[in-house]
Amino acid sequence: MARKRRVPKLTASNTKNLIGVGKVLIPVLAPIALKAASVARDRYDQMRARRLGVPVDSLAQFSGRGGALHARLVGVGNAIGDLRTSGRSTPEADQFAADSEQRLVQLAAAVRAAERMPSTRRKAAHRSVAAALDQMEAELLRRFDVG
Repeated sequence: MARKRRVPKLTASNTKNLIGVGKVLIPVLAPIALKAASVARDRYDQMRARRLGVPVDSLAQFSGRGGALHARLVGVGNAIGDLRTSGRSTPEADQFAADSEQRLVQLAAAVRAAERMPSTRRKAAHRSVAAALDQMEAELLRRFDVG
């Protein structure tokens, strides 16, 4: 035979006891819960920043659906600046850098515009920008004699 599960009755004295326990536990547990939430948020932000390859304090600049592409655009822009300041500066490299910087401005505008597009068009635009960045990164690596 199945036993019936006994449900405790909610009485005035039980309620007073629960309120008393709550008055003691809430002030103790609330700061612990807030600290845990803060630590979890910090770790999440660090993970996102590491995934995007940017510092944690500049993470807000790379939010939205195109955030990863914006981070790549900034990274390629920094690499182009490094190419100009490295010892590999030739007229051809300077022309590549100038053309690439102009192209990066266009790609950044495309990513910003894609934010307001329907998802299928946005994804196609993001794929196109990613492909252009792949080519630009490959050329940069070639100019740095890496790949």
